[in-house]
Amino acid sequence: MTFAIEGWFAIDEDGVFLLGARCATCGTVCFPPRSGLCPNPRCEETSMEEIRLPRRGRVWSYTNACYPPPAPYVAAEPYVPVTLAAVELDQVGIVVLGQVKGLTAAELEVGMELELTSGPLADGPLVWMWERAS
Repeated sequence: MTFAIEGWFAIDEDGVFLLGARCATCGTVCFPPRSGLCPNPRCEETSMEEIRLPRRGRVWSYTNACYPPPAPYVAAEPYVPVTLAAVELDQVGIVVLGQVKGLTAAELEVGMELELTSGPLADGPLVWMWERAS
């Protein structure tokens, strides 16, 4: 299995999950995962632990991409518009952007619950995506 971005998400017997990091001192959570200095400017901790982020969240914002991005992006032929959503993850409150699978921008609403899944890009590698929560 080839991932579009190694180390940012994974798939196991429990499904797809995003990898993030949590500060050992102040509890700040971030995505993508990082090591070293806490991203909270009021915290001087230098220890971040890798964690699995919640798989569900609510639409914070959304849009569509009606034209293919420029190279090096590989677009499907013919190009099909892509729906994108910024999703605020349950429990941690951070917002993660991703492609939406099976829904158009007209079908999304702010506050709608989505769940993490995955799907291939046009050139094959897997990436995380959002879908309607079951």
